[in-house]
Amino acid sequence: MSAMNNAESPDTFHLPMLRSSRSRRRFVKLLGGLGAAWALPACESLADKPVSIASHVWVGYEPMFLARSEGWLDEKQVRIFETTAATESMRALAEGKVEGAALTLDEVFKARQEGQKLTVVMIYNISAGADMLLARAGIASLADLKGKRIGFEQSSVGELMLSEILRTGNLSRDDLKLLPLSVDKHLEAWNNNQLDAAVTYEPVASELLAQGASKLFDSRQIPNTIIDVLAMRTDVLDSHASAIRQLIQSHFKALDHLTRNPQDAAYRMAGHLKLKAEDVLPAFKGLVLPDAAHNYRLLAGTTPELLATARKLSAVMVKNNLLKENDFLNSLIRADFLPAEARGR
Repeated sequence: MSAMNNAESPDTFHLPMLRSSRSRRRFVKLLGGLGAAWALPACESLADKPVSIASHVWVGYEPMFLARSEGWLDEKQVRIFETTAATESMRALAEGKVEGAALTLDEVFKARQEGQKLTVVMIYNISAGADMLLARAGIASLADLKGKRIGFEQSSVGELMLSEILRTGNLSRDDLKLLPLSVDKHLEAWNNNQLDAAVTYEPVASELLAQGASKLFDSRQIPNTIIDVLAMRTDVLDSHASAIRQLIQSHFKALDHLTRNPQDAAYRMAGHLKLKAEDVLPAFKGLVLPDAAHNYRLLAGTTPELLATARKLSAVMVKNNLLKENDFLNSLIRADFLPAEARGR
């Protein structure tokens, strides 16, 4: 079995509790707005400033933020600028205000289609059940969704999940009453009986399940489709190679700390995530966090496994009108920024 298809194997992830999902798409809405701070003086040349990475708050990215707070990230080389959502990170990239961003792979494809030259240098996480469709009692199958009110987030990931749900259930958008709602509105809408089902994720999912909702579909049924990655502008890879390696190394150091000392890591991450310490580890439910060795298996070689996954994802997006045409995948992946010691492990 391939490393990508074996995303939940023990060598991938050693902490059973650490699987989850708060919205990397609009997670900050649940926490209270965080202002974007990525603007940099126009007079600074690329060589005179650290490499800048745009990222919103999301548990899958949190090891990177933990590395920053613990001083493992050298901020003389790398700066992380928090944005309010992936769309804001993508805008910062498009405007040349940052050199990289934490995005889902489908978002990378959208940015590349719009003319941005981006390369994936690391995988943060793979959704393995974190994204799901929950329905009220009495709705037992996807076919039962006909005529029902479905809440979903109008994001790239939300649209991708919805498209796969429709395909699997042999449904069309016209069969459903679609209600675009950001994830922070799902619980309120559910409690006010405005929804019959919702395409959602943790922590909202757990609250709905506790109220009797049933799961009809989740991202395990579309494995290796929703993947969060570190995407860098292709033109800065060589000029900022040292900084990119330092960022990736520090992320894996924090991920290792999370795996070996989960309670301590949870305590340290709680403040930034604005969660109680005891709620941090359950917030990872449904995610696979590949370590350095697993990243290398997915990104390296003449035919990287992520490349095969990317080809399939691109085709799915075109089929569902999320992309106008297939991504050519040229310069999509580089594995040489991963720690050298990860090779061969």
